[in-house]
Amino acid sequence: MPAADASAIVRPRLTAGQVRALVADLSELLGADRVHTGEDVRRQHGSDESFHAPAPPDVVVAPRSTDEAVAIVGVCRRHGAPVVPFGAGTSLEGHIGALQGGVSVDMREMNRILRVSLDDLDVTVEAGVTRRQLDARLRPEGVFFAVDPGADATIGGMVSTGASGTMTVRYGAMRENVLSLLVVTPRGELLKTRSRARKSSAGYDLTRLLVGAEGTLGLVCEVTLRVHATPEAMSAAVAVFPTLRDAVECCIEVAQNAIPVARMELADESQIQAINAYSELDMTVAPTLFFEFHGTEAEVAAQAAETGRIAEGHGAAGFRWATDEAERRALWRARHDAYHAVRAMHPGRQALTTDACVPISRLADVILDTRRDLDEHGLNGSIVGHVGDGNFHVTLMLDVDDGDEVARGMAFHDRLVRRAIEAEGTCTGEHGVGYGKAPYLPLEHGTAGVGWMRAIKQALDPDDLFNPGKILDL
Repeated sequence: MPAADASAIVRPRLTAGQVRALVADLSELLGADRVHTGEDVRRQHGSDESFHAPAPPDVVVAPRSTDEAVAIVGVCRRHGAPVVPFGAGTSLEGHIGALQGGVSVDMREMNRILRVSLDDLDVTVEAGVTRRQLDARLRPEGVFFAVDPGADATIGGMVSTGASGTMTVRYGAMRENVLSLLVVTPRGELLKTRSRARKSSAGYDLTRLLVGAEGTLGLVCEVTLRVHATPEAMSAAVAVFPTLRDAVECCIEVAQNAIPVARMELADESQIQAINAYSELDMTVAPTLFFEFHGTEAEVAAQAAETGRIAEGHGAAGFRWATDEAERRALWRARHDAYHAVRAMHPGRQALTTDACVPISRLADVILDTRRDLDEHGLNGSIVGHVGDGNFHVTLMLDVDDGDEVARGMAFHDRLVRRAIEAEGTCTGEHGVGYGKAPYLPLEHGTAGVGWMRAIKQALDPDDLFNPGKILDL
């Protein structure tokens, strides 16, 4: 299976003797039964959901406290061993691959919800808490955490990739919802990035520097998050359109009219076909928008009515409403299972999934050009998107034994990214860079922008021990 070319960023791995010495010190710290070197566990921790080849670490450990995380980083520093943070393994651009070996630090045993403040509408959790675990704790309190990437990712992983999701159009992504972080730095220090105050003008914004840093600048241990009161009313609906352009232009008009939709998601025909088969639904196989509205009963009714009027103007066949909470959750579960639905439609093939994000005014042309590109090159691909904020995803199903098809798939991916950047967009709206999209950073940010990023990395991690080879190389 092909992987992004990492030849320019790979340095010599630790020797066998160096690994033995590293394992001995980690075993003394944690106990031998908590230091894992077996082939299966190492391969698991070097593999994510991406198209890139696995890159196993030399050792896997799982801290149970912040003190242990600090001590683990200290051992790695003494041995010159790379530190590769690991969450749930659901990332999509090779973020967790140990390109230079070293230690995979699995944060899932640090999974305590430390504090919930209903008065302040915030919560502090350890990095290994998962999105669904947090949702189950918050829902009975009448509040919720709004960043929902679909996968049951860990909060630390969501911080590291700068995750967003279906509700970003209204509530923002991780950068808007993370208030403060507790992080182990590459120098082995414990850093709290800021207070719990809702705003601050005190110095550089260290929190947002670390959100999206993909583990290259520190090991996230605790996260303080903004939460929101559960709306009085929520309503969800599906609208079917005659063409993909009609669906996307409806989305653009809803955004331009400042209707505060909570969710506005696109699925093309091939994606709806896969969702029907996987989730046992009977939706019309046509370009489709999924909507959700939050607010008071009156606000939800007004938002839905105005959105319905706009949708009808673009040829929508009317709304299919989710009439109760169970049906609403089933609808969004089907949308979140879109990736697995496409994979199930093509057994024996490998998924190459990617994302891009463009200004909302350019969205229709870019998505239509992308769909045309897929069809003209005979590629099995589906498009879904958080189109309310200009972000869309393409999942290609490739036969990895067919070199020609793989080459066409990789060439398509390159054209997609370049098309988005040419439209004044970005190579990734939420998947992150990892090493799969690292070659596109100079195209997007220019030499000066990448130079600033490299200078920050060199200043904070001069030995390049934290997730080396990701985002950019030194």
